[in-house]
Amino acid sequence: METQLLVKIIHMSVAGLAIVAILARALTLFVGTQGNMPNPVARTVLVALQHFAITVIVLTGIVSLFLKDFDVQPWFYAKVILFLVLVSSLGKAYKKDDSILLVQRRAGLFIAVVSLVSILALVMIKPNFG
Repeated sequence: METQLLVKIIHMSVAGLAIVAILARALTLFVGTQGNMPNPVARTVLVALQHFAITVIVLTGIVSLFLKDFDVQPWFYAKVILFLVLVSSLGKAYKKDDSILLVQRRAGLFIAVVSLVSILALVMIKPNFG
């Protein structure tokens, strides 16, 4: 199998895993919360799954860039910025700090979901800005 295709398959499969992890972890902000903190049940597994998925997405993305000799479409840069917004907002939403209100955590989750949907839309539509 061609290397680029294999990397793309891994990248997309793990992206699906990341979506499942983000949605499963989102439930912890709505079910069984303890004060201003998310539900601690299965926290370790969900954090590990989310970190694994995001790390593999970054690594396969970098490998894919090398294989394509850094020849990217203009929408790629928007995708990278949205990915950084996704990671940042998830970090803020699930930070272990009791002073962050539950409403603020849910707002961070909302921003993460909007950026995730935007990334998926960019990948499916592949707009031509030129």
